[in-house]
Amino acid sequence: MSNKLLVTTTVNGEQREFLCEARQSLLEALRDILYLTGAKEGCNDGNCGACSVIVDGVLTNACCMLAVEVEGSHVETVEGLASGAGLHPLQQAFLEETGLQCGICTPGFLMSAKALLDKIPTPDERQVRHWLAGNLCRCTGYDKLVRSVLKAADAMAARL
Repeated sequence: MSNKLLVTTTVNGEQREFLCEARQSLLEALRDILYLTGAKEGCNDGNCGACSVIVDGVLTNACCMLAVEVEGSHVETVEGLASGAGLHPLQQAFLEETGLQCGICTPGFLMSAKALLDKIPTPDERQVRHWLAGNLCRCTGYDKLVRSVLKAADAMAARL
């Protein structure tokens, strides 16, 4: 039996505590302990982006970070995008522009796009492509994903 460590962190704006093994990844803790299954395990070595989350404002591959490293941090996952008022503009734009197909990579793309729009609210196409370069999709063309992010940026700018 291994010793478990107590981690206290904020996930999607809510204070959370959980016990994990020192060797467990953040992805494992999110999925298996906190039951936030939006982030997916694709490659488990940081190359596909399916597990992308935002930790303290930084886009992060959850498979490459230990769960104990988020002690005292703020973690944002795809489950935190939508609000009681409806879908996040990114989610709505992905639906409208068909920026998704099978859905395995979609949470990672959404979180990468959110991290981009948090830093650059009105990006150009080159910036969008650069920020999404760490995410792989085997189903759809990347043009639909880029259009989705640009449409969301426009929608979010119009709200201000």
